[in-house]
Amino acid sequence: MDVTIERERIVEVSAPAEPEGAADHNPAACSRVAPILQRIGDKWSILIVMTLAGGPRRFNELKRQIGGISQRMLTLALRGLERDGLVSRHVTPTIPPRVDYALTELGMSLRAPMMTIGAWANEHYDTIQDARARFDRGEKEA
Repeated sequence: MDVTIERERIVEVSAPAEPEGAADHNPAACSRVAPILQRIGDKWSILIVMTLAGGPRRFNELKRQIGGISQRMLTLALRGLERDGLVSRHVTPTIPPRVDYALTELGMSLRAPMMTIGAWANEHYDTIQDARARFDRGEKEA
């Protein structure tokens, strides 16, 4: 809430409206889910989930479609997503073994929120780039 002093008396100014649910913010609950948010908010995890949303993929297919990810980073990200129940790993016992990765039902439920965040990022891309440029030049917000 903003407060101003007017001729020796305090005048309250209404606070800007909080987003829905902001008043219910619970720091303990945030701490509890922080590791999950860290996993699903990770750059590579988002790209893996959105790639697998199109259907199961083999490791090298994922690596090729995502681009720029090292084999080690893809392995670590897939293991983390598998550990959290978002991705399944299916090994077909052939020579050489065939390994397919797919989203689980839980992983599929992430598609809509990730698409919403992606749409928001695309919508505000230019504004954010302008803000970064102003910041880098040392300018104050316009």
